[in-house]
Amino acid sequence: MFYNESMKQNWFSLIVLIAVGVAAYFIVQTVRESTQAAANAALGPFNQVQQANEGLQTQVAVLLNPTPTIIPDPVTYISEVRALARLETIQYSVEKVITAEIGQGTFNFLFGDKMIFVAHGVVIAGIDMEKIGPEHLRIENGVLYVTLPPAEIFVATLDNQKSYVYDRETGFLSKGVQDLETLARQSAEDEIRRAALEDGILQQAQTNAENYLYP
Repeated sequence: MFYNESMKQNWFSLIVLIAVGVAAYFIVQTVRESTQAAANAALGPFNQVQQANEGLQTQVAVLLNPTPTIIPDPVTYISEVRALARLETIQYSVEKVITAEIGQGTFNFLFGDKMIFVAHGVVIAGIDMEKIGPEHLRIENGVLYVTLPPAEIFVATLDNQKSYVYDRETGFLSKGVQDLETLARQSAEDEIRRAALEDGILQQAQTNAENYLYP
């Protein structure tokens, strides 16, 4: 195939256009990168200030909402070991709302401290078989009769995973009573025990024990 002068000029023009396009592309990329670098350099102090502000906000958040660190003592002392013969025959799950407050007078908005504590507790009752002695046993006509000791409450405690402080209001000048939650928890345990007693937990525990031991 023969190429005339006109075709040669067309090919040459095409190559020149391609070369110019490639060069223009690299020039644009270089200018863009230079512009971005200049912008980053100009915004560098502002970015540093923003990062410092974010770091300060994080530190303030940690100060306002600190995460408690629990460090148990590695040394454990076992003060007592007892053998038990308890027959647990009933368990109550009780929920109680406790309000603990102090300084709720005229100036409560300044010095008051009020807490609403939602308590979830467990009460377990049954018979202490260890209290059965020879005097509680008798045989008549080949039948053994056992007089069971009265039912009693073995456990009345809070479920710490389910119990929580629902709300707390402190006055503007009050730092809050440090042991108010402790007092609320103690009162909650007493109330949970009392509620179970009023509902007849001991009578039901006695009945359950008799039904269990009768066979």
